[in-house]
Amino acid sequence: MGIDDVHVPAVSGPRGGGDVTDSVASTRVLHLDHTAAAGGAELALVRMLAVEPPWNPYILTPPTGGGVFDRLDGTVPRGTTGIRQPAGVSSGGRGATIAAAWRLFVQAAATRTHREYRQAGLIDANSARAAAYGALASRGSRKPFVVHLRDTVDAVALGNAGYALMSRVVLPRADGVVANSRMTLETAMPFLRSEAVTAVIPSASGLCPVSADPGAREPGPLRIGMLARIDPWKGQALLIEAFAAAAADDAVLEIAGSAPFGHERHADELRELAERLGVADRVVMLGHVDDIGTLLVRWDVAVQYSTRPEPLGQNVLQYLAAGRAVVVADEGGPVEWVDDGVNGLRVPPRDTVALADALRRLAADPALRRRLATSAATTRGLLTDAEVAAAHGRFYADVLRRH
Repeated sequence: MGIDDVHVPAVSGPRGGGDVTDSVASTRVLHLDHTAAAGGAELALVRMLAVEPPWNPYILTPPTGGGVFDRLDGTVPRGTTGIRQPAGVSSGGRGATIAAAWRLFVQAAATRTHREYRQAGLIDANSARAAAYGALASRGSRKPFVVHLRDTVDAVALGNAGYALMSRVVLPRADGVVANSRMTLETAMPFLRSEAVTAVIPSASGLCPVSADPGAREPGPLRIGMLARIDPWKGQALLIEAFAAAAADDAVLEIAGSAPFGHERHADELRELAERLGVADRVVMLGHVDDIGTLLVRWDVAVQYSTRPEPLGQNVLQYLAAGRAVVVADEGGPVEWVDDGVNGLRVPPRDTVALADALRRLAADPALRRRLATSAATTRGLLTDAEVAAAHGRFYADVLRRH
């Protein structure tokens, strides 16, 4: 099986196509997640399950803080089992690694013996941590096991212990893998069995409705924005530095996103950075924003600028669908969607001078912003949440047939 056998983002589903079979419609899919915090993977799962997917879902998590799955208003049954799976394992020392391994084994045992596991027709791990204990729980089981990959399979993204688990335990056990970009899937291919079913399907991202006039703007200062969780690798600090260097005195930078998974201190560091650079009065930290559609139509320029190759931030899809002038780092999954100078600008990664130049160029050229925004809104391959769910239904059907 080679990378050319899988689908590119413009295609809405995995191999086999066609309607979802009756067997999938009646299949209990057990969705495993290690947290109920509002991370990207969890929000994507909520969006996909909120559109009445063509299967019978159940969500199973450890006891956990956060209430992201409450957004489903009880329409999807869920339960808890096992023990809490705290954040920060990849950055801990040997003791933290040993404790995390013990927690994974306990969680695997609790998952395997749970009533819903026994009744499920397919197990779907929605996060890397859930994939680790899901794979352990599924060893010796004939139940089809599916892994969602929203990050690259390497030590930088997963940590040394996480990479070892993913490459040696999780992916060799997987009967199917859904990746959010071709780049993400490429990193997993060396560890998959030849019979594993693969598909590239973008995460459900609640694509914002395009305004009647893409690129139209509200009165007021030029608004530049980034929508991403607060995390050092998401690149908010680089954007603040570039914004300060662009010296657009009449522009405002809005940073939207919460700080889950132990990154509350980094939000304070971003405020301190803006203060040191003399732009604190023009950098607005919005925190978590529920109404993404209303937020994005206010922005003139929307930026993704992660400090390492981004597998595929949901924000890029949201920016495009909302008809914004998009700027992305020229690497990783976003380049599969953004054609430089056509539906956005691609900027050399980790280069604040180049990013400042791009911001300055867009600020000075309203016609360019409008042209890019108009093309962004018509980007081929953008899927609604319902279309993402339908693609997953076909993928599950393919896994069940192959299994």
